[in-house]
Amino acid sequence: MKIVECVPNISEGRDRAKIDAVTSVIEKVKGVKLLDVDPGEATNRTVITFIGDPDGIAEAAFQLVKKAAEVIDMRTHTGAHPRMGATDVCPFVPVSGVTMQDCAEIARKVGKRIGDELGIGVYLYEEAASKPEWKNLANARKGEYEGLAARFTGDDKEYWKPDFGPASFNPTAGATAVGAREFLVAYNINLSTRDRRIAHDIALDIREAGRAKRDEEGNIVRDEAGKVIKKPGLFTNVKAVGWVIEEYGRAQISINFTNYKITPIHKVFDECVKQAERRGVRVTGSELVGLIPKQAMLDAGRYYLNKMGKSIGVPESELIHIAVLSLGLSDLYPFKPEEKIVESFVEKEGKLEGMKLRDYFDELSADSPAPGGGSAAAVSGAQAAALISMVTNLTHGKKGYEDYWEDMERVAVCAQNLKDELNASIDRDTDAFNALMAASRLPKKSNEEKAARAKALEEATLGAIEVPLSVIRNMVKVMDLARVTADKGNRNSISDVSTAAAQARAAAEGARDNVMINVPGLTDKKRGKEFLDESTRLLAEVCKAADEVTARVHKALEENLR
Repeated sequence: MKIVECVPNISEGRDRAKIDAVTSVIEKVKGVKLLDVDPGEATNRTVITFIGDPDGIAEAAFQLVKKAAEVIDMRTHTGAHPRMGATDVCPFVPVSGVTMQDCAEIARKVGKRIGDELGIGVYLYEEAASKPEWKNLANARKGEYEGLAARFTGDDKEYWKPDFGPASFNPTAGATAVGAREFLVAYNINLSTRDRRIAHDIALDIREAGRAKRDEEGNIVRDEAGKVIKKPGLFTNVKAVGWVIEEYGRAQISINFTNYKITPIHKVFDECVKQAERRGVRVTGSELVGLIPKQAMLDAGRYYLNKMGKSIGVPESELIHIAVLSLGLSDLYPFKPEEKIVESFVEKEGKLEGMKLRDYFDELSADSPAPGGGSAAAVSGAQAAALISMVTNLTHGKKGYEDYWEDMERVAVCAQNLKDELNASIDRDTDAFNALMAASRLPKKSNEEKAARAKALEEATLGAIEVPLSVIRNMVKVMDLARVTADKGNRNSISDVSTAAAQARAAAEGARDNVMINVPGLTDKKRGKEFLDESTRLLAEVCKAADEVTARVHKALEENLR
């Protein structure tokens, strides 16, 4: 799933009616979820956070900037925070399934639309910056709103020409900085002390900016210009201070991770544990402020499982559970993944995927054509992958199988990924069938309607073929894993490998039949033949592998009977 976060800051933090008017446009856009609205009276600024798919996030961001320009008049604005426009900044942040380059492209797309349609000057910053110096927001915002008019009349007016929009002063809306940046994670580490100095001393050691360098006598060292020379801290992309929270009765190391992918949270946590011990205190746990991408939690879970010598080929829910326990994220109050992990706000279990088994079987047995054999094939495939993962996890860490631990962990990770993909295909197949039915019901009175219906039918038929075809392709991968597991897996669980092979065969056969039944609906007969040929070839591979694996398992079972 592709998920982007957008965190626009508008120049209004006091008038709730205006703030509500701006935020009201967000959730009117399909595929977008408003997460947080944080107004500040002193700054007269509101930080807004929402997430969604790339198309939805781009549309919602534009609508927000448009509405802010309608209700906020910069000529009367005052506040403690630097700003240059009704929407001061509008950054896009990659969360899941998208890259920083994708977000930079979204920034350019939205920026151009703001300039062209709203007549607001747009300056690209951070990872979308068109000038190296504008990567730093402070440089792009230099002079703030009051200095905008001079940008277009001075000797350096060419330099200050906006990336998009008119090279002229917009007195009511000002200008907007649009960019792309990494996800900022706000995180506190809890200490068994009320002493702020200890927390801040650790913060100085870990943060990128470090601390002032001192000579042997303890004096601060300065350069020739009198500037303090700094001793860098241990981690890049980390900002940190120490403070005391009386409500919790303890000191905390308050940390901002500006790029958790370069400096992961778990590495800093473990270092703070060491630093605290050297100072005679303990880390009791940690606290997440706001939201965190799922990937950061999964990385932490894998890191701590590795430290334990356990297999990392476990479900995502278990990885998150291990991360929560290891980081002590429930130290101050219960950590709820559904409220703290960004993807939880948009990742919803599918109608079928989230059902109880009895409800799924009841739905499958009803007189509606969907769900049908395609979804059932995906269920069988997901069971095959899950069984393989189970056997490998029952092998990893077991005495007598030490030579196979590494292989078993690799297989488990691959099997988990396939299980999740096949699980999603349960609903994808039903959705594809419903799309095909919807296309068939389109009007066909005029030539234009007939052409539109024919195009929709062709696209929907391709979707109805692609889902089961992906299931067959995944069964080939599952059987590759089954071969390894049949040879090296725990002998006490070896029968589950042949069960997995049987499930994989059933999944491939059912999926191939679903390809066959949909191919005649294609007008592109050449492409249809290619789909049939591929599905037949892959099914033969799966059946051959299933026979081999079953034979190996039966041989092992027979040996156990002797």
